[in-house]
Amino acid sequence: MPAYSNKKALPFAGRNHLETYFEGRGSDSPSIEAVWRGGAGQGYTPVCPASGQWHLLFLKRYDRLHISVQGPLTRATPVAQPEGTEWFGVTFPLGTFLPALSMQRLLDEQAFLPLASQTTFHLADSSWQIPDYENVETFIERLVRQHVLVSDPVVQAVLAHHPVEMSLRTIRRRFVLATGLPYKTIEQIERAKQATALLGQGVSLIDAAYQTGYADQPHLSRALKHFIGYTPALIARTQQGLTLAKEF
Repeated sequence: MPAYSNKKALPFAGRNHLETYFEGRGSDSPSIEAVWRGGAGQGYTPVCPASGQWHLLFLKRYDRLHISVQGPLTRATPVAQPEGTEWFGVTFPLGTFLPALSMQRLLDEQAFLPLASQTTFHLADSSWQIPDYENVETFIERLVRQHVLVSDPVVQAVLAHHPVEMSLRTIRRRFVLATGLPYKTIEQIERAKQATALLGQGVSLIDAAYQTGYADQPHLSRALKHFIGYTPALIARTQQGLTLAKEF
């Protein structure tokens, strides 16, 4: 979801204005990539770029709370939320996953988690207290301690370009298990994000294609349209490339 402003608001506390807002923060937890929250104003219809990462989303719409696991996106995907919808969520690092759910089946999909009460929900045959934006690290630590949330060291080593003494077939299988995606697809998505960032910094289309390893400008244009959802001209004109590349 695009970052429109830095307006702060407590999740689900209600707002006196209906402007779209979005903010995020990092985390000291190695199991968390980012934590973010926001709210939809009138006409909220962003395009979410492709991402190999998945997200845990807590969304309040029409005074009803919905909790879901949002799977990785293999292509840019338009979304829409009614005015007044509020949310907060957690993005997880590549290689961190929920063994209770198939990441491959979650590609371009979502899985809703049922509420157990007004303050708890079900996940992996257990009930969990619903966290908030400020204390979500405590909740994630509990998931890790009880092995509901795990990380694959092989996947993380490959992503960090560390040598791994393992067959390519085994590595591919572990990537699909942990991320739902083969390594090649993750590389393609990341390369499109890098090109988007360069275009947003004012780098020319031909130089961005060269620096990120695309065969030519049409190849880059097709990749950006598929993975990011915008043409190179629009990215360069609006100078929003870096923001778009970092959003999930």
